[in-house]
Amino acid sequence: MAVIAVWKCDRDGSMFADKKEAEEYDKMLELAANITTLIELHIKDVSEEASESIGLLLAKHREVLAKACKGKPDVLLEIDADSTEE
Repeated sequence: MAVIAVWKCDRDGSMFADKKEAEEYDKMLELAANITTLIELHIKDVSEEASESIGLLLAKHREVLAKACKGKPDVLLEIDADSTEE
């Protein structure tokens, strides 16, 4: 019998065969949670579901968002709509 090491994300139960990938995913979820909290604190009329979706969207595309904030706003339009659905 073979033993296979896997890493489980305690935030949502996702499983990973690679520790680095699991840590990156966990960091992305932490960023999404913090963005969600920021949205909920500053935009009173947004639903919890919408703020979570926005938080995940921004966290998943943090590199593109960083480029946009550094003077290249057009890169945001290059995000594939299909890649945001899960």
